[in-house]
Order: sequence, then C-alpha cells, then structure tokens
Amino acid sequence: MFDVIRIPAFKDNYIWLLRKGAAATVVDPGDARPVLEVLQREGLTLASILVTHHHADHQGGVAALLAHCRAEVFGPAAESISGISRPLRGGETIHPAGCDSGFAVIAVPGHTLGHLAYYGAGCLFCGDTLFAGGCGRLFEGTPAQMAASLARLAELPDETAVYCAHEYTQANLRFALAVEPGNRFLQGRAAEVAAARAGGLATVPSTIACEKASNPFLRCSEPEVAASAQRHGAGAADEVAVFAALREWKNGF
Repeated sequence: MFDVIRIPAFKDNYIWLLRKGAAATVVDPGDARPVLEVLQREGLTLASILVTHHHADHQGGVAALLAHCRAEVFGPAAESISGISRPLRGGETIHPAGCDSGFAVIAVPGHTLGHLAYYGAGCLFCGDTLFAGGCGRLFEGTPAQMAASLARLAELPDETAVYCAHEYTQANLRFALAVEPGNRFLQGRAAEVAAARAGGLATVPSTIACEKASNPFLRCSEPEVAASAQRHGAGAADEVAVFAALREWKNGF
C-alpha cells in the first residue's frame, strides 16, 4: 500500500502524490514546481504520472516534470495531452511503476469527453468528475453522460476514499443544503466542513458512503432532491432530468 501526500496548487487545486518507499506517482500535476519541491524534500524519485483529463490545471506540469524525471505517463487517449506514453480509454487495469498497486481505469465522460478516473487500493482519484459534495461542470459532455459516470463511481465500495482535485467542499455543501435542507446527515457534514475550513484544514478525501448520503448529484432519486430540481426547471422526475436541472441551478448558485 502507498501513502498519499496532498500537494496544494494554484488557488484550490490538489495534486496527489502516492509514495511507496522511495518511489512516487503523481496524479494531475497541473504545476510541476510544488511536486518537485516535495520530491526533493522527501528524497523521492518520480516513476509515474496519472492524468485524468486535458485541462491545464491537471496536466500543465507534465512537460516540466518529464524534463527532470523519466516517468511513464498514463492518460486519456481521446484527449490531446502532450507527454502521454500510456494512452487509456477506460476498462484497463494499470500497474504504475513504483506504486506497487493496480488501478482500474474508469471512463467518466461529462466534464470532458475523455475524462478518466483511477481506482485502486481503496482509493479513487476522480479529477473533476465527482467532488466532495458536488460534481464538475459539463464543459464537453451531456447530462446523461455525467449522470451515468457518477452512477458508475457510486457503485464503488462505500469505504472508498474519494480524492478529488479541488477544495470546493464548503461551497458545494451550501448548495446541497439549498437542494435538500431536510437531510440531517448533510447538516452535520456542512457544520464539520465549516469548522475544518475555519481552522485552515483540508476537507478531502471524503468517502463514497459520505457522498451517497449528502451529495445531491448522487441523490437524484431522493424525493426532496427531485422536488427541488422540479422547482428549478426539471421537466420530469427521472434522474437525468433532475441531474440536469441541478447542474444548471448550481452553475448560477
């Protein structure tokens, strides 16, 4: 098993570094500088890079990292990302060098069309598909695609640790409370997250169980969530229509 190191980047990104002995794998290195600093400080050698999608804040540091390290780079075959040596489409199982763990590659189109997630050793690295308390915007995919992608992730074991790529939790839970104010678990989670952020603490990772209990985008079949979505434009109570209305509502929240 590997240790996971959280590397803050930009305003609210997280780059995840998986450490096994003296070897490291990084997930979504949008910026090389903080990664190189951790590698040097911890005496680690970068062996592998996992990329979830093509947005610059997730892969903009790959070229600079490859200038310092000979690492294999896993990423979506369907997207234009320089430096990928192991193109993937979903459905594969990969064994990144130096990580000592296998990862299932899951296609999760929606935020972008080629977006991938990586699941292994009880950990899910999901980029901008599933957030703590929310989900990514639909820049390329359709509501049906994103709803299906989230449903796929929700089928993972409840104890799965969800390592998303942004610290959006507090804002996401404010929206979730507007959608489902009667959810007692959500109320408690929002209070815990507010206290954590007031203390300067991170709120990621969460778990699949926590997301299923409080994330409105995974709760589109719940009566209160569906009713709220219908008050904000959902023309029907089916899960895709509810999801689409929630996502549009969240965009302007």
